Amino acid sequence: MVKVFAPAKINLSLHVTGQRHDGYHMLDSLVAFVDVGDQITAEVADKTRLAVTGPFAQGVPLGDSNLVVKAATACGFPMELTLDKHLPPSSGIGGGSADAAATIRAAMRLGGPQMTSDHALLLGADVPVCLASKSTRMQGIGDVLTPVKLPSLHLVLVNPGVEVSTPAVFAQLARKDNRPMPEELPHWPDSLAFTDWLGTQRNDLQSPAAKLAPEVAAVLVALALSPEVLLTRMSGSGATCFAIYPDRLTAEMAAAQIAQSNPWWWVKAASTLPA
Repeated sequence: MVKVFAPAKINLSLHVTGQRHDGYHMLDSLVAFVDVGDQITAEVADKTRLAVTGPFAQGVPLGDSNLVVKAATACGFPMELTLDKHLPPSSGIGGGSADAAATIRAAMRLGGPQMTSDHALLLGADVPVCLASKSTRMQGIGDVLTPVKLPSLHLVLVNPGVEVSTPAVFAQLARKDNRPMPEELPHWPDSLAFTDWLGTQRNDLQSPAAKLAPEVAAVLVALALSPEVLLTRMSGSGATCFAIYPDRLTAEMAAAQIAQSNPWWWVKAASTLPA
């Protein structure tokens, strides 16, 4: 039996730079992974079966439509799987993709076939970057991955409990040929320098998501009003937003304050995983 952590994926920036003829959007995104996430427990079996536990287990499909089951099928390696679900669904922090990637890692640790990023891409655009779970510049449709060394970041993640449809958010985009990040990323000596630079970048999906779900704007305001906050932004296509703080203690204090004022929101302090 193996247990594999499936960390949340945070899009620190997300620039939509084009759209292919087949409908896939071209992105330029800086991605980090944090110490908050789901967990996959797996053991070899004669047939793949999935059980789901945890605070967000309700409503998770158990059949072939689940990305965990799809990942096990893609590996061709039957497993008895338990998904301990702690990340909210459809929340812009890669929950399903992280779970699929963790399933692939579990299969390989149990003696299954070695799976590459190309195999992972068949399961979804975010699965390859989640397979590595390292800070990365993600370009193209998720197939061009460049490792990036980031300073340690301390964040608060907030989801208002609404699901935002990714296709609906993309449909709201005024234009899909936006400016990418600089071709050469700078060297950041510390988290303050990085946060200053990150403030010059964007999430092109933030405004469309806030129009579809006003709760996103409410979360961003709550984060912006917290003490010592350095930057606020939405992750992915929403509805989870994040704020960056100078240190972990400040992030934990801000999380406690926001959770107390908004007990129906999902609120977590988090730190980025080491490279």
